[in-house]
Amino acid sequence: MDTTRATLDGARANVEAAQAAFQAAQSQIGSAEAAVHVAESAVDDAELQLSYTRIQADESGALTRKSVEPGDYVTAGQTLVSIVQHDVWVTANFKETQLTRMKRGQPVRVHVDAYPGRDLKAHVDSFQLGSGSRFSLLPAENATGNYVKVVQRIPVKIVLDEPLDVLMHLAPGMSVEPRVDVAAEPSPEPAN
Repeated sequence: MDTTRATLDGARANVEAAQAAFQAAQSQIGSAEAAVHVAESAVDDAELQLSYTRIQADESGALTRKSVEPGDYVTAGQTLVSIVQHDVWVTANFKETQLTRMKRGQPVRVHVDAYPGRDLKAHVDSFQLGSGSRFSLLPAENATGNYVKVVQRIPVKIVLDEPLDVLMHLAPGMSVEPRVDVAAEPSPEPAN
């Protein structure tokens, strides 16, 4: 009977030791899970900090007028480069008397001075609601008392219909001469 009691006491002691070991293991698991969460948070923060070192443009296009070099410190809002978008159009300043029969969608031939012998296909996209002088930085304010009628110029947006490989050779500020076919019917509006 003493051996049975000793065996029973030994078994109870083993159970208590196993329970203590189990609780210690659970405590270690909790500590390890907390350490994993801390490490994941550190990784997330490191990825965020790394993302601040990349500068991405809102639009795609060709870079021009670069004013930054590797190793330069930059600040928020600082202009680093200018981007010329691949979405090319012409702003033509027609006299108001030339707009009488002009409509959206009419075909346009655009002669680019830099490429003689080749006209580009385009179409009238939109008309500015106001003359160019009304929206200029310093609009004319003639107050001499004399009435002089001045024919105003209205900006007209002309979108080029050529493939991108042709448009890549065009740059802002190039001289062009657009010719609108006012006798042609406007092409139908594209469905959205």
